[in-house]
Amino acid sequence: MITLKIDNKLVQIEKGESVLKAAEKLGIKIPTMCYLEKHENHPSCMLCLVKDSNTGKLFPSCAMPAQENMNIISYDEEIEIARQEALELLLSEHVGDCEAPCRPSCPAFMNIPKMNRLIANYQFDEAFKVVKEDIALPLILGYICPAPCEKACRRTQIDKAVSICQLKKFVALNNYSFENNYLINKKNKTGKKIAIIGSGPAGLAAAYYLLIEGHECDVYDKNPKIGGALEYEILENTLPRKALHEEIKIIKYYGANFILDYEIDKNRFENEIKPKYDAIILATGDLNNSKVKEFGFENTKNGIKIDKNTLSVNENGIFACGNIIRSRRMSINSVAQGKIAAFSASNFVLEKKIQKSKRTFNSKFGKLFESEFIYYQNESTNNFRENRLKTEDLTTNQAISEAKRCMHCDCRKSESCKLRIYSNDYSANQNRFSYVERKQISKDFSHEMIIFEAEKCIKCNLCIEICRKTGNKYGFTATQRGFQIEIKVPFSKQISSIIDATAQKCAKYCPTGAISIK
Repeated sequence: MITLKIDNKLVQIEKGESVLKAAEKLGIKIPTMCYLEKHENHPSCMLCLVKDSNTGKLFPSCAMPAQENMNIISYDEEIEIARQEALELLLSEHVGDCEAPCRPSCPAFMNIPKMNRLIANYQFDEAFKVVKEDIALPLILGYICPAPCEKACRRTQIDKAVSICQLKKFVALNNYSFENNYLINKKNKTGKKIAIIGSGPAGLAAAYYLLIEGHECDVYDKNPKIGGALEYEILENTLPRKALHEEIKIIKYYGANFILDYEIDKNRFENEIKPKYDAIILATGDLNNSKVKEFGFENTKNGIKIDKNTLSVNENGIFACGNIIRSRRMSINSVAQGKIAAFSASNFVLEKKIQKSKRTFNSKFGKLFESEFIYYQNESTNNFRENRLKTEDLTTNQAISEAKRCMHCDCRKSESCKLRIYSNDYSANQNRFSYVERKQISKDFSHEMIIFEAEKCIKCNLCIEICRKTGNKYGFTATQRGFQIEIKVPFSKQISSIIDATAQKCAKYCPTGAISIK
């Protein structure tokens, strides 16, 4: 047995075992991408770097045998910087999107590709659940959203964007029309009460999410009808009032209490609202058309001043969302902000830290080269687009056909890719070492079970080791040398020659989306 010290903790381990295994024995987590237990590993990712405190040298813990009296530091600032740089070097050659361009362009960050795939597979109820996770008012937005996601859709480079907004409206109409509306379960009552001033899209969205979190919610509006601009400014032929009323019905079902024809001035705000509620959300529309400008809050040239991350106003327990922050006249923005304000207010009343809203690291490569169109069209099961009016409701067959035009631009391993997870953890900069034009994308669909995307490969050699251990004669191997090294199947064979069990294992343990299940 060998005795060594890691982070000032003694550990004993068998001779020949690695420093990584010694750390694991102590419960110390060291990140790895190119390591797989019981397989010969090639320390290529350099993410598992640790430091010898005696010499100050960094080395990969997965490949270094433990030695007697070693004194190892598993993490400090120098190690963090070295791991970050290792990730940035890997990213410099990595060509792939974590998220399809449509999703981050949606202010609500709706999982559009997943919705599309579910519709294409006739799973309309499941598709609606995906929409409802991020959008409180999907039926309303199906009619009036300007669809910034469609401007970002990659199909615009080839023909025309997927009709995302129409598909969203289709699943919402399908859900409401059959009176089987999907309802997210409410959490247990918290005993906290929150006021929302304004019942437009921002206020309605905020109410929806607060109620789901188990809080009581009073929604005030100066008008005799619920809906704000949705009711009073948008014409019936653009937004049918039936759609608005269906959405309001759901929010009432969750327990919202609407107090209408009740304008809140400074006196009412100070003496009636503030003493009565645990938190307040301001969602009154344009600041200049609102009594809120008299409340004494700090304003900007656009609207009320807020913390951009949490939407809190300069007073504890008061938040703002929608056009009162900045008049953009885009309901999807207001709905998205209503969600953020709701969760910030919820954290406040529950005495939790109000967290900055931060999205996970997202690798992206920009526009397609024309030579890459074919690979993305191969991901689509329908390349024909019907000519129809944008205002027309889709039939079931039309919706399925349109959803099949989606080109699956998002990564199949967007949630499990280790390169993404650790790039997020270490705040890696994708473009730090990108000095040349990116490599051109290829996608090999020849195998029945897996897809191989070579430009996502980090050359960790795990697939090579898996093929070797399973005795797959024509499995993955490394070709060429140095910086030109590539992972391929040798002797001009096809990836389809890799047996299924090996292919599945390669897809399972590939640390990126280079090898993934179809």
